Amino acid sequence: MKRKLSTLILLLVLLFVPTASAQAQSPGGGDVFLLGQNYTLSDGETLDGSLAVIGGNVVIEEGAKVNGDVAVIGGSLMIQGDVNGDVAVIGGNMTISAEVDGDLAIIGGQAVLTETAVIDGNVTTMGGQVEKEPGAEITGTITNNAPPVDVPAVPNAPDAPNIPNVPATPGFNVNFNPLWNVLNVIWRALAVAAVAMLLTLFLQPQLERVADAITGQPVLAGSFGLLAVVVTPLAILIMIVTLLLIPVAIVVTVLVPLAWLFGMIAIGQEVGERFTKAINQVWSPVLSTGFGTFLLVLVVGFIGLIPCVGWLISLLVTLFAIGGVTMTWFGTRNPPGRLIPTPQPAPMDVPPAS
Repeated sequence: MKRKLSTLILLLVLLFVPTASAQAQSPGGGDVFLLGQNYTLSDGETLDGSLAVIGGNVVIEEGAKVNGDVAVIGGSLMIQGDVNGDVAVIGGNMTISAEVDGDLAIIGGQAVLTETAVIDGNVTTMGGQVEKEPGAEITGTITNNAPPVDVPAVPNAPDAPNIPNVPATPGFNVNFNPLWNVLNVIWRALAVAAVAMLLTLFLQPQLERVADAITGQPVLAGSFGLLAVVVTPLAILIMIVTLLLIPVAIVVTVLVPLAWLFGMIAIGQEVGERFTKAINQVWSPVLSTGFGTFLLVLVVGFIGLIPCVGWLISLLVTLFAIGGVTMTWFGTRNPPGRLIPTPQPAPMDVPPAS
């Protein structure tokens, strides 16, 4: 590729990173990342940066110019102005009537190159097609879906002679070790509790926001978790197939276990607080969160050892944990439809002036 999509990939990563999304509606310097919104670059305007839109339509009018990469996922793209960068469309249609100084990638969509289109690069399609009108120019090559490889037929092998039956050797199941499974659960609970105590020192408000989201809206949290568990593998597979988004797939693969860990610690914090209230004790947040997380992981781990039904409880807790983190973006914002007040510091008593 003439230009690497490193900037564009960083923009797409913002969708999965638990920080506020970067959005820019006006042209000029800087990258633009929009989620579920349309974007129009009007005549005479110039965008000095990359453009990424998910779930929206993009129009680059005649006379406009983009000095960066352009990517649209789940929407349409119309390019009537010049683009100095690579262009990628996933799950949408694209119409080009101007010059694109870069490569084109179409995944699961259709691209129409009008008679005034000039593509100074290669065109790659996967699960889509390119319609090139007379007069349209492509300086590079057009690569469509690779045709299936014909495997030559294997000649028939002669029949092997019959072998007398050999008595089967008695088998012994040496994989089942109850003591080792119990020790594994205890060790995992201790490790997660140690991480919980460390996170409480720095991210206690975020953990409380996730816990409040799960306890306040358990059905919605479970739904978010189920959606994330179902959609994430499919999204990772699509990113790997596109090749360009493999770094994003790696980031998402790392974020999923982190989301489970963060959600389990948030639930453990709630368990620890309720346990201390039940025994009429006041513990420090670090100690109560560590103990509650240890108790939660220990109980869920032991239940998971029960044959046939133990996995169901573990799955439900996992869905709640991932769902709460997804709803709040790792505790950085309030969940949908619920306003969780930020805890205020206790007022300090000021002695009267003498």
